[in-house]
Amino acid sequence: MKGETPELTPHEVQVLLDRGDIQILDVRTPAEFKGGHIDGAVSVPIGKLEDAADELPLDPTMPVVAVCLTAHRSIGAVRLLKRKGYDVVQLQGGMRAWRKADLPEKTGKPTN
Repeated sequence: MKGETPELTPHEVQVLLDRGDIQILDVRTPAEFKGGHIDGAVSVPIGKLEDAADELPLDPTMPVVAVCLTAHRSIGAVRLLKRKGYDVVQLQGGMRAWRKADLPEKTGKPTN
């Protein structure tokens, strides 16, 4: 994939979450999401994102962080949301990096 995708580190994302300054879009599968996700994340698997993009429960005026397991699937989400006018970056290293940084996770099904 050409070009660099803007990223934030797990700790940068946690600081912004604590301040209420970002939204999280998790593009992993429902099973991955159920196994552990960032609190408050909106779950839309990458394969369904294009069809759901115009109806996302996200505030288009607030920055978004796209999340997947290793920061590969989230690249496509960042590109798609940028085309839709969102201010969007990806979580550097994905959920693996989040877990390595020992940051908090929720488990269970998506509520959105």
